[in-house]
Amino acid sequence: MGGVTLGVKLWAEHWWPAPAKLNLMLNVTGQRKNGYHELQTVFQIIGFSDWLNFIPTTDGVIKLNCSSKELQNDENLVVRAATLLQQKSGKDLGVKIELKKILPMGAGLGGGSSDAATTLLILNEVWELGYSVEELAALGLTLGADVPVFIWGKSAWAEGVGERLTAIELPEKWFVVVNSNLHCSTKEVFAHKSLTRDNPAITIRAFLDGQEDNVCLPVVRQMNQKLDFIYKQFSSFSKVFMTGTGSSLFAKCESRKQAVTLLNKLPGNWEKWVVKGVSESPLQKSLKQFLNLLS
Repeated sequence: MGGVTLGVKLWAEHWWPAPAKLNLMLNVTGQRKNGYHELQTVFQIIGFSDWLNFIPTTDGVIKLNCSSKELQNDENLVVRAATLLQQKSGKDLGVKIELKKILPMGAGLGGGSSDAATTLLILNEVWELGYSVEELAALGLTLGADVPVFIWGKSAWAEGVGERLTAIELPEKWFVVVNSNLHCSTKEVFAHKSLTRDNPAITIRAFLDGQEDNVCLPVVRQMNQKLDFIYKQFSSFSKVFMTGTGSSLFAKCESRKQAVTLLNKLPGNWEKWVVKGVSESPLQKSLKQFLNLLS
């Protein structure tokens, strides 16, 4: 069905999305002995993506060409994901990967993790490896806590370090997302003395009933005066949330029209987008359609 036997041309013609995510809430309930924090969060997949292309080769070489040259190195999560999969398979398979980088880096939108997830899912087909979603998610977890949700491809309630996922039905709302272009170090946020690390755990029902706090937001605002200023400006037009530990901020809207109206009220020099929340990742939809065409 899939794989190298389809020929290079078929894969060369197809581009695959690596969608972003928003954290609709974030709660910290504890800290493990290894320093990692116990979290509760809700991942919302959104229709805003990087794009990747994979051309199989038989030389055993993994080669990445990226539109952002600063990311074109062996530490890129795309290369690391491909290398992990190649090593797990024990096969001498290669690939040429093109990455069109659209999602901003360090913005809390999960771009690098999503790129890695797309790489694992698509190379599993390109190389005809036959690994299950569970196996790929376990492999992805070694690259980052956000990778499994992108492999799963659905909005989810997450616990642990973010790897224990439970399906959650979310309305497909529209969002206005603002990239502050300010780097927020997750490590520094979680190490900050003002962060409360023993918040009571909440339930999915409590979230659905409106408990949507991100406990990291007050800490990030305290750490970064410029982001705090943008937050205050944005808040004069709408209720504002922060995804992850920042630095992107967002507002929820009931319709695209409402989102566009809000977008047009914001300062013209802000980097901002109107995006839609989706119940199923565009990657999984595209992959299903692609494989159906081949069957």
